[in-house]
Amino acid sequence: MLQKKDVLNLEGKVAVVTGAASGIGLATVELLSAYGASVAMLDVNGEKGGLEADKLSQAGRKAVFYLCDIRSSEACQRTVKAIEKDFGSIDILFNNAGVTFRKNVVDLEEEEWNKVVDVTLKGAYLMAKYVVPVMTRGGGGSIINTGSGWGLKGGDLAAAYCAAKGGLVNMTRAMAIDHGPANIRVNSVNPGDTDTAMLREEGRQLGCEENSFLVDSAKGRPLERLGTPEDVANAVLFLASDLSKWITGTALVVDGGGIA
Repeated sequence: MLQKKDVLNLEGKVAVVTGAASGIGLATVELLSAYGASVAMLDVNGEKGGLEADKLSQAGRKAVFYLCDIRSSEACQRTVKAIEKDFGSIDILFNNAGVTFRKNVVDLEEEEWNKVVDVTLKGAYLMAKYVVPVMTRGGGGSIINTGSGWGLKGGDLAAAYCAAKGGLVNMTRAMAIDHGPANIRVNSVNPGDTDTAMLREEGRQLGCEENSFLVDSAKGRPLERLGTPEDVANAVLFLASDLSKWITGTALVVDGGGIA
């Protein structure tokens, strides 16, 4: 007979979160640390990241900020080495950092394409490149990549974003196959429109009035509201925990039914 277990307990686990200074990344840091994980927070915003890490530490959580541009192989390697030295292991990696430019391929500049793909897709590859060996030495772990509903289907005026997120979702499947024998699970969480600074910036790029843009973004889905960073963080917690210990290679959609 099955018994109740404390499967969400992350005491003794070390998590690495990219894009950790705000939005979904910060909400996930807060939630994972609430369940006992020690969290390494990575971001290019040193001021905001350091401030949020200090807040968590003052609240009794275990969080350390690392300034890291995940587009750089050298920066990723250096940061992962520092995390392993500081914490001794890495059990959870949440590849969450991303950017977008709401343009079609004709209007999109090459440097904009490069930034979206490098932050979203190359950054996840580089972090995994250096974290997987650490996880393997530790007996396994869980990697979660932030995809998108638009990584599973197309969207308007978001060519680079759709390309990067689509690549990330399928790279997730490939990584699950490659690293399953090392007891490393790899999944993606795929949010719909979520109330973050990035979504509001999309509205500005499209020339929309903010409130009407947010209202319009919530329309057309069975649960008629925007997602919150906590909604997505809850899904990451599930995929990071032993509650999902036989789940790998999946694309978990968290979008209020939008794709449905």
